[in-house]
Amino acid sequence: MAGVDFREAGHLPNRRQGPYDSAHLPRQRRGVTPQMVGRYPDFDVLDTVDTWDETTRRAVLQRLQPYGPLRFFAAEEEATLRALCDTLTDQHAEPRVPVAEMVDAKFADGKLDGYQHADMPDDRDVWHIVLRGVDEVARRRYGREFARLDVESRDGICQDFSEGLLQGGVWDEISAKKAFSVVMRAVAAEFYSHPWAWNEIGFGGPAYPRGFARFGAMSAREGFEKPEAFQQDPVRDVESRHE
Repeated sequence: MAGVDFREAGHLPNRRQGPYDSAHLPRQRRGVTPQMVGRYPDFDVLDTVDTWDETTRRAVLQRLQPYGPLRFFAAEEEATLRALCDTLTDQHAEPRVPVAEMVDAKFADGKLDGYQHADMPDDRDVWHIVLRGVDEVARRRYGREFARLDVESRDGICQDFSEGLLQGGVWDEISAKKAFSVVMRAVAAEFYSHPWAWNEIGFGGPAYPRGFARFGAMSAREGFEKPEAFQQDPVRDVESRHE
């Protein structure tokens, strides 16, 4: 978001505003996380940027630079692309990891994974089909495009997508479950390659040439690591909210 310094987070609410506000995650006090909430509010992976080798530092910091217009996806796909990426990563407020732009850049630059499902189209084609397909489902269920739905309705479509339950239209031509795996492979890879996501999960970033010193107990923290401020187990927390 232009003109906003997300390191100065006092203007943001103390809790995430969205469908999962019950998590009561604390506001990020140092560094940037998606939506400025997280389990490690005093951790910023960029505090250790000087310990990274030059090549790594340049590659990681490049991910923080603004992206230009989309180059791979068409203009008419953009709203659906952004809504889908936001829904799958549960990002409903700024700042967001720019997953849509990162996936777009991946395909525009021809950086494919080197493998695909034998009975599925090229991953790039799968993405075009998926964007068309979730819009078809949204119009059938709610009479409007996917990007115009509320968060709960988009979540419902994505839940069915993940379980391979979407039918009709393009979903009679390809496997929804396999298409979901293709989409999530790219979404998760791009999201968790971004330093803001590292802050959210407390990941210490590249270890070369710094290395690690604290071996032994699982609870032993490196000097650059910070303790969690939110103690509830994240897996059990998510499961309890979906029972």
